[in-house]
Formats: sequence, C-alpha cells, structure tokens
Amino acid sequence: MFLSLSLPALAQSDAYVPGTPTLSAYSSPSTTDDDPQAGALLTIRKRVDEVNVLFIATDKHGKFVRDLSQTDFAILDDHKPPQSILNFRRETDLPLHLGLLIDVSGSVHGRFEFEQDAATSFLQHSIRANFDKAFIVGFNTQSQMSQDFTDNVELLSAGVHKLQDGGGTALYDAIYRACKDKFLKDRPDHPVRKAIVVVSDGEDNQSEYSRAQAIEMAQRAEVIIYAISTDDSGLVLRGDKVLEQLSAATGGRAFFPFKMKDITHSFAAIEDELRSQYVVSYKPADFDADGRYRSIEISALKKDLQVRARKGYFAPQQ
Repeated sequence: MFLSLSLPALAQSDAYVPGTPTLSAYSSPSTTDDDPQAGALLTIRKRVDEVNVLFIATDKHGKFVRDLSQTDFAILDDHKPPQSILNFRRETDLPLHLGLLIDVSGSVHGRFEFEQDAATSFLQHSIRANFDKAFIVGFNTQSQMSQDFTDNVELLSAGVHKLQDGGGTALYDAIYRACKDKFLKDRPDHPVRKAIVVVSDGEDNQSEYSRAQAIEMAQRAEVIIYAISTDDSGLVLRGDKVLEQLSAATGGRAFFPFKMKDITHSFAAIEDELRSQYVVSYKPADFDADGRYRSIEISALKKDLQVRARKGYFAPQQ
C-alpha cells in the first residue's frame, strides 16, 4: 500500500540565488525549542509499510567491511524483528547527490584557503561525470549558493574558490535550507544517495532555526550529514558536540582534524564511506500508519563489528 507523506509546505520558488545572500528570502521558523527525538527521523516516502535504511559496518579497527550478507545482521523496528526482509544489498554504485556546506565566517579565517583546496580535491575524486552531482553553499550569517547542482567538477571547484570568509555563523539555517530547498526538491526517478558535508567549527550564533529543526529537515530529505571540524585549538569545545550530534542523528560521522593535512584525510575517509554502504528494505511487524515514532536498531552478529545507521523514523499518518 502506497502513501505520500504530508511534509511542511515548500516555497514555490528557489530560495537560492547564485552569488547572492539569501537569509531574507526565508520566513522565521514557528518554533525554536530543541526536540530530543527530532534527531532520529527517517522519512518513508514510497510505501506505508516499507522501510529503507542505509548503513555501514566497520571492524574493531574502524575499517569498512564490504562483504557482509543479510544473515550477518539483526534488525529491530520498534523493538521487534521485521515481518519480512524485502531486499539487502551493497549500495556502492548508487549515484551520489552531494551538498558541500562551507563555513565562511570569521572564525575559520586561518585555514580557509587550505580547506578550499581540500574540498576541491574531494569533489574531484567523488563526483563522476554524468552520474553524480553536487552543489556548493558558503554560509556565515547568510547562506550563499556559489554553485548549483552540477556534475562539472571545474564549475564546482570555481564555486568553492569564489567563497569569501568573514561574519557570524548560522550553521543550522544552512543545513535546514540546503535540505529543504535542494534535497526535498531533488526527486530523481531512480535511487540515489544523498549526503551533506559540513566544514565548520560547529559554533552557531546567528541561526533562526534550531538544531532539532535542522536535523529533522535533513531526515525528512533523507540526507546523511558528515562534518569536518575547522577548530584547531586542540580543546573539546561546544561546537564539537554539535557536529557530533548532527552527524550521529543522520547516520553520518564527524571528523576533528588537528593539523591542516588531516583535513585532506577527513575528506578521503568520507569519500571511502560513501562507497561502502549497505541498504536494507523491510516490512515492519505490527505496523500502523499512525504517525508514531518507531526506533531502528541494526546490529552485527559477528564479533567486533560495529554498525552505524539512522536511529528511527516517524510513521506516516493515513
């Protein structure tokens, strides 16, 4: 049985204008309170009674394990085994739709040029012509689209290098708007993987939207968030926990490179992970289209294997 979800109303026009700040193009959010459950949403778009989850598996050394089968995992939906597993496969060759969100606030000035070069190298290795595509957003107090979706790496590189640093930081707004105005409107007729890579120190002092709202919109758009910290203080700061929460809630990962050369290694690790995913599709047991939150737990049956995936979803309502 198929059912489309009722999502928050989207603006009819594209809020991003290349090269033009866009904060004024948006209305203020209705709420700002953080919801602890909002970090665990998974949108079911195609079927009322079918759930699709992307996940990765690593060994005790953190290395990706790419040769596992369905029998190597246990799945619980709402604390119960699924009624049936519909599909299990590796998703290393699905097209990648990527958003690169770069913090251009004054706090990142010292390493900004190096970060631009590392980001460009990442795009050159990750985006395949006529198959993948990406867009570039720079954000401080406002979000600025410097390059819209394209598979042209030269245009993407130019989009990265035209960004100018300075100003405050509205990280949550940047994530919310990228997910709402790019990924929710990006409805391909074939399966794709959607991911955002955020390059930031995680310190937000200007956003209208809350962290919970940013996470919820990412999950409604079925986007995995990866974060690379620009903080080089060597201390554990508030922004580090923010980046960890954003990535963990969406099934992604946060990186904290201390030296500039480690930024390149972080991008390489993300590239590797994006090519190392599994997907499982299943029918939940005792499922009702009642809008209720349902948790997802995927665990490995083999010793010393770790699984990283989204935490759950809200069932649609009929």
